[in-house]
Amino acid sequence: MKQVVLQMEALTCPSCIKKIEGALGKMDGVEQAKVLFNSGKVKARFDERKINAEEIERTVTKLGYPVLSKKMSQSAH
Repeated sequence: MKQVVLQMEALTCPSCIKKIEGALGKMDGVEQAKVLFNSGKVKARFDERKINAEEIERTVTKLGYPVLSKKMSQSAH
């Protein structure tokens, strides 16, 4: 498993969180998606054999949330 952290602009509404987490959670290969409201970050743990970080980033951008930066790491799980 890999993890990507997307740095966003500050998120200001709870519905934004549900929208992002819901969309990413439905993607094949995404095991977990979590929005960190206060820091404006989206963390997603995913199976790199099924999906890649660029597809996750593209989905968030299509929802209307610009991604400022992206950081990849191995997931602890």
